Amino acid sequence: MEQSTEQEAVVEGPDPGLIAVVREGLSAPQKTLPPWLLYDTEGSRIFEAITRVEEYYPTRVEREIFRQEGEDLVARASGGNASTWVELGAGTARKTQVLLDAAVRRRVSVDYVPVDVSPQPLAEATVRLSHELPSVHVQPVVGDNLEAVRVLSEVEGRRVVLFIGSSIGNYEADAAVDLLRRIRAPLAEGDALVLSTDLRKPLEVLLPAYDDASGVTAAFNLNLLTRLNRELGADFDRNRFRHRARWNEEASRIEMHLESLVPQTVHLPAAELTIHFDRGETLHTESSHKYGGEQVQSLLREAGFRLEHPFVDPRGWYAVNLARV
Repeated sequence: MEQSTEQEAVVEGPDPGLIAVVREGLSAPQKTLPPWLLYDTEGSRIFEAITRVEEYYPTRVEREIFRQEGEDLVARASGGNASTWVELGAGTARKTQVLLDAAVRRRVSVDYVPVDVSPQPLAEATVRLSHELPSVHVQPVVGDNLEAVRVLSEVEGRRVVLFIGSSIGNYEADAAVDLLRRIRAPLAEGDALVLSTDLRKPLEVLLPAYDDASGVTAAFNLNLLTRLNRELGADFDRNRFRHRARWNEEASRIEMHLESLVPQTVHLPAAELTIHFDRGETLHTESSHKYGGEQVQSLLREAGFRLEHPFVDPRGWYAVNLARV
């Protein structure tokens, strides 16, 4: 976005944090980049499209749980008191709006603080919610999950943390516990965490959810290369890579990869990096862990939370877990 001023425009260089992450990840034996890199403006737009494809069940099932159990969930989480809801990775907050609707129906006063790395979805959410739910005070914050933790430390009164969309599944086990401990640290007795977790299920359901027939997920994954080209001056050729979704049984997770179709060398001038891909070599871009019930309880317990009530769909595919400090 450009702003017209009489002063000379300041041209900012590449983000040093991005450069460090890319250098480390692409220099590893298994080339890997963190999933937050998928969510630039275009990536966030494509992900919204993913949530509408037939094969992608998580959004649909989670929304149905919110519709069926929302008022009970809101009542339990808030205790009927005024509260501030801080959501990590809020995006456009369309699913969250189902819960906010339930709070309005229950006459529960809510200040809503959506946090996301991408400003455009936040702006969309703020305009829509301000129009459709004027009694909910919306305070958007652009930032990552650690920024959301900082926000939590500044909020007074009853707090409800929303970490939905099964986003915790993107983290390795130790990193997931570490993040939840960081979330736990500023909270007080009575504060609540709403944590969504995707559960283990047949591969014929899992794999198509991450490799849909219409190719929307493939476009989402490949957009990462476009971002690196734009922000780091890289020369990735998207036509020389393909999207792959794999099931890792040992780790109980779906993995998304970009597979090199040919031997090739890629240059990233801004990162002062040149890397080589063999044919069939992959760049690991995202993991999505699938949990058993005991795993969820253990995860929460290690982070200092107590599982108070799991809301699970009838097929046992997905859980929205209400946890308490």
